[in-house]
Amino acid sequence: MDSGRAMKNATDFATDLQLPSLPEVILRALEACHAGDSYRAISQIVATDTALITRLLALSNSALYRSSPPIRSVEQALLRLGTHRFQTLLLTSALRQLLFELGGDEWQQLRDFWRHSLTAALTAKALATLTRYPNPEEAFLLGMVHNIGELMAIKTTSPERKEQILNHQNEIAAELVTHWGLGAMAADAMRYQQAPPAQLRDASHLVKLISLATRLALSDLAGIAAAGTIFGLQEDLTREIANKINEEVDNMAAAFGIPLDILYGPETASRQLKDTVIHQVMTTTSLEFNTTESVKPEELIASTVDSLSLLTGLPTLCFAPDGDELALLSGTCSDRPDLRLAPKAGNSALSEAFNTLAPVRLGERLPSVLDKQLLTILRTPSFIAVPVVVHESTSALAVFVVGLNTDAAEGMITLAQLFTRQLTLLTADHRSDQAGVDTQIMTDRLRRQVHEISNPLTIVKQYIFQLRNRLEDIEIQGDLEIIQEELDRAGYLLLQISNSSGTKPDSNETDLNAELESLARILEDSLFSQPNRRLNVQLSTASTRVQGTVSGVRQVIINLIRNAAESFGHEPGNITLRTAAPIYQNQRSWVELQIADNGPGIPDTVRRHLFAPVASSKGQGHSGLGLSIVKQLIDDMEGIVACQTGQEGTTFRILFPAASTHENDID
Repeated sequence: MDSGRAMKNATDFATDLQLPSLPEVILRALEACHAGDSYRAISQIVATDTALITRLLALSNSALYRSSPPIRSVEQALLRLGTHRFQTLLLTSALRQLLFELGGDEWQQLRDFWRHSLTAALTAKALATLTRYPNPEEAFLLGMVHNIGELMAIKTTSPERKEQILNHQNEIAAELVTHWGLGAMAADAMRYQQAPPAQLRDASHLVKLISLATRLALSDLAGIAAAGTIFGLQEDLTREIANKINEEVDNMAAAFGIPLDILYGPETASRQLKDTVIHQVMTTTSLEFNTTESVKPEELIASTVDSLSLLTGLPTLCFAPDGDELALLSGTCSDRPDLRLAPKAGNSALSEAFNTLAPVRLGERLPSVLDKQLLTILRTPSFIAVPVVVHESTSALAVFVVGLNTDAAEGMITLAQLFTRQLTLLTADHRSDQAGVDTQIMTDRLRRQVHEISNPLTIVKQYIFQLRNRLEDIEIQGDLEIIQEELDRAGYLLLQISNSSGTKPDSNETDLNAELESLARILEDSLFSQPNRRLNVQLSTASTRVQGTVSGVRQVIINLIRNAAESFGHEPGNITLRTAAPIYQNQRSWVELQIADNGPGIPDTVRRHLFAPVASSKGQGHSGLGLSIVKQLIDDMEGIVACQTGQEGTTFRILFPAASTHENDID
């Protein structure tokens, strides 16, 4: 078989998407979806697995979205597909995963492939950030798929075909990214990833990033040397990057429960994945029988009792509010009585579940009279009461009471909870189509619509950012900046709408003064423990809450203080931290942080490339990896950083956007 045909067959195989994943990753992704995690949290899990990325990119860049620009990140792909379609894709991937029959050696290869591809991707992203490549997420994505041929070979049973795939890995990867519409530069990054470093000095930025990342992922001296040849990175900086990436991969593996230093066995994770998949498939299938007609919420809930009983193999009752009472609407018992109760005054497990909106298991608690009545009806030694609650509602739509035997009780409880969660989503859709819709349900629907509106908005903003970096015309760049500002404003308005029900969004604010006080106490015992070193802190009395995460703000402060302290060498020195607020500039409100030292100043050779990651002069001034990270973090927070340096010392002035302010809030 010639090489062209081998490459075509291999490419067809990859686009067929029958590629294996580590079961721990798919299991964690399913759990995140089941828990209702944000799309960003889910994308961080999916992004660690090449097989999932391949399926995601193939679908999001398929003919279904032919009129849309190509996707270059996992997060964009999830936004484009939407939650429902992605969950279907994920569940299908999990089902196919159960069909893979890999041997012990192949599982070891898959684990090693996972570690290498993730290391290469994280390295590519870090290098892209440090060398100011405009789209680090694209570099990450290409790092994840650069060696997809190895993944295809693991799955392939034919030795001849396996060899053909491995011999044409670069061409296969290039063909795939071309098929996804990622462009000629992305294809070249795949095609020339193994080119000698000396031939890459004047290659395109993306080609150099992927080539160096794949070499550094091998953790050998050749990769360290290549960093100097390709980007002019010094050895100590390159080793620091590699060490941090390896530590990050180790932490991610530990979080997933993937052992890296011992023989890998997927038995436990595969068994858990199988149970999870079966539960979710059975739950979805059971509920499909009850969604063919538009019915009232209480009728829908009552009609699902048989499905839940069939799913769990246990007798089930369904109670729903009827005025001030809780009435038994339906059940699988032959002698179902006409039972009504006043739940607000009761102390049974059923009443507690209805009032607390949380599942309650009878367990070892002393049963009330109603509990005993329910046990008699169910004819089981115990039961669990599971409420059906619409998101953030203050009352339950219904309560299922599922009889429990002693055997496999935990598994049945999981099934019942999965069932009620799916039923909640279906009920919300039905209720929103009826007259007099509940306000909370309308809010949930509005949030979903806002999310769908935000999807294309996010993609447009990303492409405007990329376009601005490619154009040299200052006037056009200014026009694009205005467009991006308006999109940011629209996105903020959408965020306000989505949070209008009073839900508190994830905090993205930091009290700058509080962080400085906390860090000062820590640093005084380390960097300033010597008597000839002094740290002065002068804090504004006004509010210094800024827009930015605690970790990001803290890293900026620590890096700048550490650089200042190291610039003193063995000489005495003082560093002053000063905040001021509010600062009004460019029609925005800012909080200012000054970090000033009386050191020797920054050398001219370093000053010309102050925030570039290619120079390191520890002990001589502020430079190296620390300042590059500082600049990137401040840019991410939409802040401003400036530096003034001379023989009498160096001052960094940082303007952080003040919390709860926006570009147009000052007339």
